[in-house]
Order: sequence, then structure tokens, then C-alpha cells
Amino acid sequence: MIDPEIGQDLLTRAKKKGATGGDIVMAESSSFSVQIRMGEIDKISQASGKKLGLRLFFGKKTSISATSDLTPQSLTSLLNDTCEMAKATEEDPFSGLPDADQLAKNIPDLRLDDPGVESLSVDQKIKMAKELEAAALSYDPKITNSEGSEVSHYRSHIWFFNSDGFKGDFPAAGSSLSVSPIAGENGQMQRDYWYSTHRKFNQLAKPAEVGIKAAQRALRRLGARKIKTCEVPVVFDPEMAGSLVGNLFSAVAGSALYRGASFLIDKLGVQIASPLVTVIDDGTIPEGLGSKPFDGEGLPVERHSIVEKGVLKNYILDTYSARKLKMKSTGNASRSIGDSPSAGPTNFFMMAGESTPGGIISSVKSGLYVTEMIGFGVNMITGDFSRGAAGIWIENGELTYPVEEVTVAGNLKEMFLNIDRVGNDLVFNGSVVAPTLRISKMTIAGN
Repeated sequence: MIDPEIGQDLLTRAKKKGATGGDIVMAESSSFSVQIRMGEIDKISQASGKKLGLRLFFGKKTSISATSDLTPQSLTSLLNDTCEMAKATEEDPFSGLPDADQLAKNIPDLRLDDPGVESLSVDQKIKMAKELEAAALSYDPKITNSEGSEVSHYRSHIWFFNSDGFKGDFPAAGSSLSVSPIAGENGQMQRDYWYSTHRKFNQLAKPAEVGIKAAQRALRRLGARKIKTCEVPVVFDPEMAGSLVGNLFSAVAGSALYRGASFLIDKLGVQIASPLVTVIDDGTIPEGLGSKPFDGEGLPVERHSIVEKGVLKNYILDTYSARKLKMKSTGNASRSIGDSPSAGPTNFFMMAGESTPGGIISSVKSGLYVTEMIGFGVNMITGDFSRGAAGIWIENGELTYPVEEVTVAGNLKEMFLNIDRVGNDLVFNGSVVAPTLRISKMTIAGN
């Protein structure tokens, strides 16, 4: 295991070289992945490593360096190089560590680790991946092929220190399984997927359940057709609704705001969504996939209401973006080993509503149930939204036939205001999630 004293020593030596402040992130991790295709091992990998990232300030000048070589000679070279680079950079009046009185005082145990995953043998994980794919392939004769299945997990330990005396560390883990079957009929081929992810390996869904759902999703796409251009209600399944919530995050993130790249600049206190919409960012959820006991700058992670009944209440900020915007960090600094902190989500989600998914679908006379979106046609400055899509046509409240090669278009400012049904099916299968939702009116571009 990494010796934490390495970090403390580097910061002490940096101060002797004239650094006015600094912080260090260290990580030790191990990971495993096995991929199966048509019953055979396609790829298997196991890796482990150690990394260290050093950020130093010389007044308002800063530099960041990283290494995976933690020998004394390498760390001395890293320290010297980082000092020299920092001195050579331009001053930035907004740079610097967070104020010391903002640093986390307590480090809660959010049950993010999974020691038990290490006790599983490689053969057990291979068997699980094969069962996963086999469940999809055997579900229906129309499932004729597979892009493969995968079982993976990781464990890591993070240490963070800064020159104002903050010391913190925590373990974390995560596991997942997924499969992508291919269905064929009358010369047409369609693929889809399903997955399960959790902090704890033993909390993953059963491989057979995931395989069967993936097969069902692929089968329901057979016979897909185009439709004529129309303006109708659109229902987004939870996966696609989560994508829309991800767009909302992009608009409330500090870097987008101070760069002028958001349609939600100066919108705090404004009704920006339907009263049915409440969006939360909460990094304190035990076992949450986005949870952590402190942020990437050592600040406490908290629960924040971002949107309350449609009213924008908070932005998502790290220290730098908060200073640029003359605001206060929300404890959302996220960083990788060799990069500057930036505002990131923890567990960012739209709260569940009262409607059942079936009730939402039955409320639509004619419309589209979107199960896949393609491309990146979103302008975060204007809110204009246009993405390729596939799904199932709704007629008289019933799912009828699959649809593909269409485009769903609108503007995020109107789309969020026009959400008129929110489902009760919120599941935390990721860190940015939402339940089924209905938008009263969007343009579907087809034939």
C-alpha cells in the first residue's frame, strides 16, 4: 500500500522551495474484466497501479503534474519540475486552495468499499459472464448473435492532503455486468443491451435477469420502421431521461457558467422546469455510485437541491468556478490524478414522481417512447436539442411498433418546462439518473 507520508513529505519540501500552497492526490487501484463472445473468452484483463498527482501554487501561479513512479528519485524530479512549471505560468487571480475554514472536519463512512469482491475466483467471474450471455442467446430463436458480455470490478484507495493541514482517505469499489445481444428476422438485424452496476458485487442483478432483459430489448426493435414528421408527446425511458438530466447538469456546472456556455446563466430563482421536476445532487448516499466523503479539494460533500418544483435553486461549483462567479463552492470539485479540479456531479438525479411508467404510456394518444438516442446535437448555449433516436411508437396508449432513423428535436428550455408526467421508477443504476418522463410536445423528424 502507498505510504501516506510520501504526500506529506512532498508538500513540506515544496514549501521549502517557495510554494505558497499545494495539494496531493494519491490513488492505489486494482481492476478486473472478462469479456465473453459467443461462449468463448474474448478478452480478460487484470491490472493494478499507483498514481500521484501534485498541484502547487506560487502565489497566483500554479502547475499540476502526475506520475505512476513513486520511487524517491522520481518524486524528487516531479517536485522540481512542478515548481519550475508553476513559476513559468501566468498568474490567475482566481487560483488557489479553498479557504481552510471550508475544509471537511469529518470523513463519514459511506460504505463505498467491497472487500468481498477479492474473494471471487477468476473462474467464477468467467462463469458468470458466460451465464449472462447464454441467458440472452437462449431466450428466443431470433437472438442469433452477440456483441458479447462483460463482468468487471475495481477497488481503489484515495488519499488527499493539502498544505493547510487537510488529511483524508477512503476506499471505494464498483462492479458491473453487461451484455449486448443481436436479434435477427427477415434479413434485419437489431442489437440492444442491458446491464447492472453497484458498489457491491453481491448486489448486482442476477446474470439471467440481465441477459433476458437485454434479449427482450433487442427483440422489440425488430421490424423497426420510419415515421412521418410530426409534433407529438414524447416519453423518455429512464436511461434516456437520465441523459436529459445529464444535459441539465452540463448547464448548471460552474465551468460552463463562467465561460458563458450555458442557457441557465443568471437563472437562479427562476422557473426553468415544470413544477413536477425536482433535481438533487447528493454525494452522501451510502453506497451511492457518485458518493464520496469529501470532494476533490477536501471540502465536505453535501446534499443540494438544484431544482425545486421547477425553480433553479443552486449551481454546481468547485472553488475556482465559485470564485469566478463570486459565489461559494458547493463541494463538487471532481478531479483525476493529473488534472485541475472542476465541478462535477455526485449522485445527480430527478426525484421520482407519482405516475407509473405504464400510466405515462397509456396517457399518450399518439407519440414516441424513446429508448435510444444517438449523436451529440445539443447546444448548451442556446438549449437547442436535436438527436437521432429509436424507440417504440405509442398509439391509443399502447406500445405498437418499433421506430428508428428519426430525430427528436426541441429546445431544452422548453423541454424541461413541458415535462407533464414524471414516473415512480427511479433506480440508481448510475450516478446521473432519472425516472420515466413525458414531454408534452416535441418535433419528431422522419420521412
